[in-house]
Amino acid sequence: MLASYIDQAMEIAVYEIIEDDGAYWGEIPGLQGVWASHRTLEGCRRELREALSDWIALRLLLGLMIPVIAGVNLNEITKLVSNDV
Repeated sequence: MLASYIDQAMEIAVYEIIEDDGAYWGEIPGLQGVWASHRTLEGCRRELREALSDWIALRLLLGLMIPVIAGVNLNEITKLVSNDV
């Protein structure tokens, strides 16, 4: 479920070149604070995936809602964990 969410989120990521220095900027619409910058597009994708993973971990830890992407609902994880306790 987690890998699927990350894959789906990366599919909707948008990238642009920053004119001042030629670096790449990437973000995932709808996921506030999930962005990355790197001198290459591949590096930007890698950094964005890591930022997304950290963002998900923090939101799960804090019990914050995570937007559903392509039908993948990570909020169900917290429900499963809560029911096991």
